[in-house]
Amino acid sequence: MIIDVNVPQFSESISEGTLVAWKKQVGEAVARDEILVDIETDKVVLEVPAPDAGVLVEIMKGDGEMVKANERIARIDTTAVATSVATAPSAAAPPISAAALAAVSPAARKILEEKGIPAAAVSGTGRGGRVTKEDALAAQLALATPVTPASASSQTAAAPSALGERIEERVPMSRLRARIAERLIQSKNENAILTTFNEVNMAPVIALRKQYGEKFEKTHGVRLGFMGFFVKAVCAALEKFPILNASVDGNDIVYHGYVDIGIAVGSPRGLVVPILRNASDLSVADIEKRIAGFSEKAKDGRLTIEELTGGTFSISNGGVFGSLFSTPIINPPQSAILGIHATKERPVAENGQVVIRPMNYLALSYDHRIIDGREAVLSLVTIKETLEDPARLLLKI
Repeated sequence: MIIDVNVPQFSESISEGTLVAWKKQVGEAVARDEILVDIETDKVVLEVPAPDAGVLVEIMKGDGEMVKANERIARIDTTAVATSVATAPSAAAPPISAAALAAVSPAARKILEEKGIPAAAVSGTGRGGRVTKEDALAAQLALATPVTPASASSQTAAAPSALGERIEERVPMSRLRARIAERLIQSKNENAILTTFNEVNMAPVIALRKQYGEKFEKTHGVRLGFMGFFVKAVCAALEKFPILNASVDGNDIVYHGYVDIGIAVGSPRGLVVPILRNASDLSVADIEKRIAGFSEKAKDGRLTIEELTGGTFSISNGGVFGSLFSTPIINPPQSAILGIHATKERPVAENGQVVIRPMNYLALSYDHRIIDGREAVLSLVTIKETLEDPARLLLKI
């Protein structure tokens, strides 16, 4: 019996995706629930499993092609034998390109096609033997023929090549990168963005981590980091100034009776922002556990659409990369975002004396259409005061 392989149903915020790489070729046997292909959307990479065991007899969409929800992309014969289908494929099946059969990434395929290098001649180092962009570039360099000068005049003419070939490469944006670009332009064009700055002495938080870090990890099974304190300090500020937790919808201001904080984390596909839902109800341990889980999922590409959807406020931690100062861009439809940076020892004045303290610059970008400077500045002061006196979190003052 012939059955269809269809694109999964996307969430309401996603209309289409891009086929990344087929993991099976026409004529190969597949097991039930075996992953056949990855589909990249502007939020996550979805894995498409085989609906039943059988033989893959037809592929209708190749690597790099656009697909929509529920669209048919392949067919499986549940009664066929792999060897027979491999030697006698269906006459109705469209031809599959060598690039698709060799599981070549879109970026690598473009390089190979431009240079006329057959995909079959390139050994893939990616997952499952997939040919990556780096493999294609290595093959291109390996096939390059150096020019041997025959005379002094030819040596002079060839001299510039000693500097090395000036290679340029044009690679399409991934759907995630294109979506990030779109949202950043949207934020810049639609929001009246201002940024206010302050600095915080991190010595009290560092002392708490030093005093209780070991016990905390033994009790909760996760390290006591800084983000738990930053998130709780933000929640305290949003409770005092709920306008920073609001959003604009046309001519209306929407006040949210909950705090869902987006935590910007890096991934191999780019920046993603998973959401800490009901953050104000979470303990520091809960926050640290969820952030650790987000980081692991981001590395493996396992974040779900639900984990990346929503949010009423965001935190961006450029400090993990060494950033000392930045102006974060609001993540629409949110109205504010906090940027935190690397903690560095700096000379500061205390009670008329110059002392060395571990200082961190804070940057709060906000939409001036609905947030006045007073609320923005005072909310940042609240964050600063909470971090410099963490006991406020227990006393809620």
